[in-house]
Amino acid sequence: MSLLVLFLHAALAHTSANAQPPGVKVRMVHHQNLNKRIQISLIVCSALLLGIFLLVLYVWFRRHRSLTSSSSKSQGNMEAEKGETLNPVNAKLNYSRMADKKSSVAIFDFQLLEAATNSFSNSNVMAESGSRIVYRAHLDENFHAAVKKADSDADREFENEVSWLSKIRHQNIIKLMGYCIHGESRFLVYELMENGSLETQLHGPNRGSSLTWYLRLRIAVDVARALEYLHEHSNPPVVHRDIKSSNVLLDSNFNAKLTDFGLAISSGVQHKNMKMSGTLGYVAPEYISHGKLTDKSDVYAFGVVLLELLTGKKPMENMSSDQYQSLVSWAMPQLTDRLKLPSIVDPVIKDTMDLKHLYQVAAVAVLCVQAEPSYRPLITDVLHSLIPLVHNQLKVGASLTDIEPVRSE
Repeated sequence: MSLLVLFLHAALAHTSANAQPPGVKVRMVHHQNLNKRIQISLIVCSALLLGIFLLVLYVWFRRHRSLTSSSSKSQGNMEAEKGETLNPVNAKLNYSRMADKKSSVAIFDFQLLEAATNSFSNSNVMAESGSRIVYRAHLDENFHAAVKKADSDADREFENEVSWLSKIRHQNIIKLMGYCIHGESRFLVYELMENGSLETQLHGPNRGSSLTWYLRLRIAVDVARALEYLHEHSNPPVVHRDIKSSNVLLDSNFNAKLTDFGLAISSGVQHKNMKMSGTLGYVAPEYISHGKLTDKSDVYAFGVVLLELLTGKKPMENMSSDQYQSLVSWAMPQLTDRLKLPSIVDPVIKDTMDLKHLYQVAAVAVLCVQAEPSYRPLITDVLHSLIPLVHNQLKVGASLTDIEPVRSE
């Protein structure tokens, strides 16, 4: 029976082979061999996929490690650039060391500032404007500073001030020594300017009695120098946006330095959502009417400060309970009349200057406060117009360092 079965199988196989078309070879693959090949293929594919996965995992791990290292290094550099925390023990040493780093400011410990200002006592208040208070700080016998408590709701201005002043170095721009953040409070620590602000000197109790004609000219030159640096030499160029007599500080020798960079912006760059800011009496007409802001806006405000120095009057005078008159509108008709001009000069300096110099300063002021920005000069031209007047005011034998004081940075 088994032989019959084998015979039938052989016959069927032979029949099937003969049934194929001529020239076609039939390859018989054993079922087990096919399974082995499939298994081998699966193993090879699995190995390849595993290798690719491991390779991708390795690359990702190396990249992640590199990025983490780079981020840590960048953060470390940023912290170093921002400054170091100063406590009462190492404050002076650290600040002296950091003073050589042009982009560094210190981070002061709150307890240090509290002790240096006698717990922010009223006896140490140097100036006050709204919620901004400036204190005199005695860090030690030879290390004094001015500490300004910033507006509690002006974090953006605080950050802007730190950002600009940590990069700017100029003899006529205030030096930011550092800052402190304590809870919701923000403090800025500046070099001490012993004679306070130009506003206090002109409109305070002394009514400008300490400011001779020569000193006023020199203050104007100092402010113009600061603006020339911001407009022409800073990278990027800067528009201060808040030039006014209260932001001009005077040291013990009445050298002037520009302060308060909370509103400063890069010149020539479109700034979205920029709110209208400025101080009444100093704001240029085009900024009020169209929101247009350029370096010529600073020139206008400088012209108002120049008029303050010339006349001793405030930028806005109270005419009645609800009416004010701007210094510009009041002075303009008289500035261009040589007969009337001497009558509007501050009584403190009246008859102490050469009339030709008075006419020249008045002419510069008139150009600076022109309503049309294109009619205003560049601050460089203003500076070059004023410097010769300061030279001419020097007494015989005075040195040029009286005009261009050498101040350490």
